[in-house]
Amino acid sequence: MRILYVLTATLFLLAACTPSEDISNINVPPVVSQIPGCQVAASGQDLENIICIQLRSGLVVIKLLPDAAPNHVERIRTLARQGFYNGHKFHRVISGFMAQTGDPTGTGTGGSSLPNLAAEFSDRPFTRGIVGMARGPDTNSANSQFFIMFADGDWLNGQYTAIGEVIFGMENVDQITKGDASSGTVTDPDVMIQMQVAADAA
Repeated sequence: MRILYVLTATLFLLAACTPSEDISNINVPPVVSQIPGCQVAASGQDLENIICIQLRSGLVVIKLLPDAAPNHVERIRTLARQGFYNGHKFHRVISGFMAQTGDPTGTGTGGSSLPNLAAEFSDRPFTRGIVGMARGPDTNSANSQFFIMFADGDWLNGQYTAIGEVIFGMENVDQITKGDASSGTVTDPDVMIQMQVAADAA
């Protein structure tokens, strides 16, 4: 099983290297102007470094790690404020491993029109709830795609950029529709209904 995960870690973390493509044919639930409960769930935190994601299953709150990965964190905030992530599919989801999203094409090969980012590896371990940036074979190829860990994945430590951690709603992450056991490809994927910086939420 560990060998499968190691191989998958190499295959699934494909960064977005192409401009955004037309996604008008994707069936996206209605987007609300503000994510209910975002600031309440993030109470006491630095709201500029808190991201709220509305899923079908409920609210997920992520604390960003600007000290560990300042450029990647800024990218996530920038794209969230542009509304870039709204409606994006969880296109690759492996039970007991991770859920990956952030590709507007829903294929794992797309991304934003912004330049790729240089790696910001840290000593932050990839444990359950950690959010990391997806990339291709080039360590400096992260763009917009990210993944949330369902379980610990120590083989990713020092190999991928950790950008945050789930501090609320991990049970909602657990309910994201899973894909094929080996490839993670999802037939009927869940989407991020909306993603928002907590400082911008009501």
